[in-house]
Amino acid sequence: MPVFAPDPSAASAADRLACRAAIRAGSKSFFAASLLLPPTVRVSAYGLYAFCRLSDDAVDEAGGNRAAALARLERRLTAALDGRPANHPADRALAEVLARHAIPEALPRALLEGLAWDTQGRRYDTLSELAAYAARVAGAVGAMMTLVMGVRDGPALARACDLGVAMQFTNIARDVGEDARAGRLYLPREWLDAACIDAKAFLAEPRLGPGLQRVVADLLAAADELYARAEPGIAALPLSCRPAIRAAGLIYAEIGRAVEANGLDSVSQRARVTGARKAGLLAAALLPAGGGRGLPAPPLPETAFLVDAVTHHPVPAARRLPPWWNVSGQVVRVLDLIEALEERDAFRRSAAS
Repeated sequence: MPVFAPDPSAASAADRLACRAAIRAGSKSFFAASLLLPPTVRVSAYGLYAFCRLSDDAVDEAGGNRAAALARLERRLTAALDGRPANHPADRALAEVLARHAIPEALPRALLEGLAWDTQGRRYDTLSELAAYAARVAGAVGAMMTLVMGVRDGPALARACDLGVAMQFTNIARDVGEDARAGRLYLPREWLDAACIDAKAFLAEPRLGPGLQRVVADLLAAADELYARAEPGIAALPLSCRPAIRAAGLIYAEIGRAVEANGLDSVSQRARVTGARKAGLLAAALLPAGGGRGLPAPPLPETAFLVDAVTHHPVPAARRLPPWWNVSGQVVRVLDLIEALEERDAFRRSAAS
């Protein structure tokens, strides 16, 4: 498959600012972690995530025309891959990112396939089937981010996919009630049956009970296993990128802890991580990590196709990432982040009172 090469100037400074604003509004956990990325990597990450966010929102907000919305996204992706993006900041930024980092077409196509499964109302009988869905809507993004950071080797990609699937499991565990009220149920049917939960009745009237709490706890445990499995992969990334990815994992895993603190009630409340806690996790991500034991595990069976897509794709000319900044500069940066997050929480408390 050829490496597409649209004009690098297609995405303007205004486009990049629009992508940054979209991520800041739509994905606060990723935005917080992204502040630790080197500037050049961060710009590409915003372009990538802006299109992912746009795709997700376009399908969710399409009402009864979700299939048509997905078809439009497919056409927009094809145009971006061909170097002739649609007239939208996210499309122009995506075209630039796909070309600059030689991202195989199979990866963004996998994301849209996962969204197609949503439009079909697909349910998942087993954890493996749910992992196949998570591989598409989140593992593919993890793989693309790894390419954005300049890493293309299979073991590192496998660990990035592990992290993406773990994050998606966390999202599902957090959003059980919200999803059910929208007519969606992602929890494995086998687990629901074992907990004596009738899926149809639950969708009609979502309720918390001991059985559901066990299912949510089991899903969080599966996510935690994948967070641990993904951790050695961080050492395979450029030094300058490691804190941001570690922070993303820490923040998402903390969402799971917040679900547990809420009594595993994902029906009547939505777990949140406070700004102060996020700031603490950002600071922790800057500390030297314990030594990993390499990258011995193969990809999950559900994510292997993503790794294969990259290993069979042409490799671009090597590009050098900026060197890691000095530690004192990072401390100042984290203090600024803490102050900003605390100010935001204070504003929200005053607005609510």
